[in-house]
Amino acid sequence: MLSGIGTPGIIMLVILALLLFGPNKLPELGRAVGRTFREFKEGARDVMSEPESVKKSEAPVPPAPQKVVAEVPQDRRLPE
Repeated sequence: MLSGIGTPGIIMLVILALLLFGPNKLPELGRAVGRTFREFKEGARDVMSEPESVKKSEAPVPPAPQKVVAEVPQDRRLPE
């Protein structure tokens, strides 16, 4: 049976984070995690608010073929 983390689990995670990253890096790590969650939520909100008609009318565009250029080895000898 899988239950929530609870208070003791959160305390252990904080202690583990302090041991791994140190007290100086912990605020920086928290800001980065917060920024990541915020960007994810904004992206999910954008996808959910996009009208259905736009989603259906957009056909996938195949990528343009890329030119294959063979590399010619350069003569790297020193001048005589």
